[in-house]
Amino acid sequence: MKTRLGCLSNKSDSYSDFTAFLSPKTKCMKFSTEEVIRWAESFNTLLSHKYGLAAFRAFLKTEFSEENIEFCMACEDYKQTKSATKLINKAPKIYEEFIDFQAPREVNIDYQTREITRKNLLEPTYSCISMAHARVYSLMEKDSYPRFLRSNIYIYLLNQMHSQRRCN
Repeated sequence: MKTRLGCLSNKSDSYSDFTAFLSPKTKCMKFSTEEVIRWAESFNTLLSHKYGLAAFRAFLKTEFSEENIEFCMACEDYKQTKSATKLINKAPKIYEEFIDFQAPREVNIDYQTREITRKNLLEPTYSCISMAHARVYSLMEKDSYPRFLRSNIYIYLLNQMHSQRRCN
């Protein structure tokens, strides 16, 4: 029991979760040093880049907080939903998965935001989860993102890009 708890309390910050997109079999990196450097310009820039998002997601896994990025992606998907029927079907799933008290992948939001979102979801609209989405996004931008930029994962990627040139 002590060993198991010890494993959970240590945040690993290892590379094993994200090296799949940087596998040794890959002869050509799919991004450049400049792109990796650009990820440090803003949180939005990082998330808008396919490999930046993958690296950030891997980082969040090492911090045991990947539910935050998964929730934000579910919110973005929700906002892109065209059909009112699909909107009505997706809303309770997002609530049960991420927002409900003790949800399987519960995000860290305050009680008031949780209650407002729960009430909004009684009549789903495109903006009914906006408040919760904004809180989680802000938390990642102000807390997780700066730690990502100082993490071994980001430093590793910068070093890989400097030591290996992009294929032509």
